[in-house]
Amino acid sequence: MSLRIMFINTDYNEFLNDLYTNDPLLVKRSYEEQLKVRNDTLFGTADFCSRNMRKIGHEAWDIHANNEFMQKMWANERGIKLGPSKRLQFHLCKKVFPRFSFVRNEEWKYKVLEAQVDYYKPDILYNHDIWSIESDFLKRIKPKVRLLIGQHAAPFYKDQDLSCYDLLISSLPNLVEYFKKKGLPARLQLLAFEPEVLNTIKLEYKKIDLSFVGSLSRSHESRVKLIEYLCEEYKMQIWGRLDRIAENSPIRKYYMGEVYGAKMFQALGNSRITINSHIDIAEGYANNMRLFEATGVGALLVTDWKRNLQDIFISGKEVVSYRSKEECYDLIRYYLQNEDKRQEIALAGQKRTLNSHTYLQRMQELEEIIKRLL
Repeated sequence: MSLRIMFINTDYNEFLNDLYTNDPLLVKRSYEEQLKVRNDTLFGTADFCSRNMRKIGHEAWDIHANNEFMQKMWANERGIKLGPSKRLQFHLCKKVFPRFSFVRNEEWKYKVLEAQVDYYKPDILYNHDIWSIESDFLKRIKPKVRLLIGQHAAPFYKDQDLSCYDLLISSLPNLVEYFKKKGLPARLQLLAFEPEVLNTIKLEYKKIDLSFVGSLSRSHESRVKLIEYLCEEYKMQIWGRLDRIAENSPIRKYYMGEVYGAKMFQALGNSRITINSHIDIAEGYANNMRLFEATGVGALLVTDWKRNLQDIFISGKEVVSYRSKEECYDLIRYYLQNEDKRQEIALAGQKRTLNSHTYLQRMQELEEIIKRLL
């Protein structure tokens, strides 16, 4: 049975700013041209879900809902009229004086999304961003699809209405259990790596001894403490989003800026060792993208020990795990001094990812999940 699946994605605003700043004429190009340029960056899940769904015989589309230039071009090419991106809002200052201000108007976003549902006529709508895509909108369009699936593995509002979903998928076992306790249908599914990435980046030599790639913010308190500790001991290269990191933090000494997509994969691929530390909401479970991105490009992954890590990789053979910042320090020192052992584990980790953790395998799993629900 061939299915029609539409994946809804959203992108970081910083990424979108970089994308269109680096190519100012991109905004004038067709929807398909903009889509190709965006996906060629390899940012996020790019078109990894749709391309692999097509490989197994289904029709599939990746929609980048908050890419205003691209989405409005799609609408323009089909003669769909949209309102302004900002609107005037009236409010009282100090409850007395009238004030007007411009605020973001997202009506265009939902008008285009609904038009795309009408145009592509998907059987399944798969939402990668349950936080940004409003539940009221999804409830309204739900009669147009056979199945509505949401995917989430990050912090969210606990009072958020998720009742519109037929299934919630998460790579975090604790979130799956949370959803189930709330009476919501939920299922565990791991994240993945796309092997085609290896055809885009150049893995020539490991010129970076130690790296960290990822966000550092209040949601990553334990991660920030670890990286600050390591910065006191090692020269490392750090990429990612910084949010409210102290000006005197040692992180700033080695901070290289934000990096996305192919450049992120290149940074990981150039690293002998890269550090992973899960977001606090993960609690005792391993799940994040870095597990698969780092091993997929052949870096030795030194990651925080989690109770389910052995279900994903064999610690000590395919990745290396630590239980404290002191142990992490010792492991880094050992593998920087023992290149043959470092390389052996890194290659074994890459082999495991390419054999067991690809988007093709995840889409095959998703296909079986969907067929049981329909």
